[in-house]
Amino acid sequence: MTRTLPRANFTAMGSLSSAHNISDLRELARKRLPRMVFDYIDGGADDEVTLRDNPGRYADYKLNFKTLVDVSEIDMRTSVMGADSAAPIVVTPTAAQRLFHPKGGESAVARAARKAGLIYCLSTLGSTTIERVAELTDGPKWFQVYVWKDRAIVEKALERARAAGFTGVILTVDVPVAGNRERDHVNAFTIPPKINARTVSQVLARPGYLTDMLTSPEIAAANWADMDTGGMGIIEFLNSQFDRTVTWEDARWMKEVWGGPFAIKGICRADDARRCLDAGADAVWISNHGGRQLDTSPATIDTLPEIVAAVRGRADIILDGGVRRGTDMIKAIALGATAVAVGRPYLYGLGAAGEAGVTRALDFLMTSLERDMALTGVAKLSDLTTDFVRRP
Repeated sequence: MTRTLPRANFTAMGSLSSAHNISDLRELARKRLPRMVFDYIDGGADDEVTLRDNPGRYADYKLNFKTLVDVSEIDMRTSVMGADSAAPIVVTPTAAQRLFHPKGGESAVARAARKAGLIYCLSTLGSTTIERVAELTDGPKWFQVYVWKDRAIVEKALERARAAGFTGVILTVDVPVAGNRERDHVNAFTIPPKINARTVSQVLARPGYLTDMLTSPEIAAANWADMDTGGMGIIEFLNSQFDRTVTWEDARWMKEVWGGPFAIKGICRADDARRCLDAGADAVWISNHGGRQLDTSPATIDTLPEIVAAVRGRADIILDGGVRRGTDMIKAIALGATAVAVGRPYLYGLGAAGEAGVTRALDFLMTSLERDMALTGVAKLSDLTTDFVRRP
């Protein structure tokens, strides 16, 4: 059984103040962005089964709440890979954030994360440089990487991140090739977007976005400005530049080169979680890439218990995929996650209204977590144990 996310309700369509949940921000983003850009945020691989299951499966886990508990003071603070956070929420790395708000992008997201006291993660394919992000936030920040064919390029990027004050590195391992994201094919989508017969009407229908695009610097993979992509879009770029020979030996190499807090992102199985520990990972990051890679892979909440059992407290556990409410976070923490990571929720906010929209998205998540912890009968995260969750 899966749930259908609620339809947005608005008293003043297009106004950020009319958004009361992540679904509302999604609707605002849909109305502001050209369809091809919105579909890039919103879509998944193949038949989008995993895309739907990620949020839907949370509803099948029920909360056994406690009563007559002093919840006058709720403490959501935690630490993930040695980084302090105001809540167990990590702002996950997503590529080319200026695509969704050309004048803000990563800058808007980094500032909003800093204001919220949350960990910000910069994608290796970000449209803002490592150094610029470091100028914008003195809060906790991590850098996400892949293993390129040319290892020297990776080492240089890690050196830049270290010099800029990034304290953690995330190695994403679930993209040996890009998933079959059919919405992007239908829309003839590329980064930066190209105007052609299939996209011209979409862009002209969103004049505000078009104006922002035309009056902003070109959107590109800012940290790889010296790399020739041959004019390819991001999907072709990924397929041509990613190294399909990467193994666990390369993960160990990455940990050794970085030498600091290190997470491996894209884990679905207990045996791979144990291999993360063998490779020196400080955090196991459970993810199916938001349903954008292998379709019909299980919802992340369903893989969490077996991975927790395999890790047995030897590393932090981060879970992403489908988190939209405080109750989702409570279930994940109770089942053993150290923190959750969110991508689409803040991207909807970014697409809807730039930094103000990201701030609203993060506020929704933090406010709902605080409220739902009180309703569940827990005052601090460490009080959340497996007996609070009734499993299907």
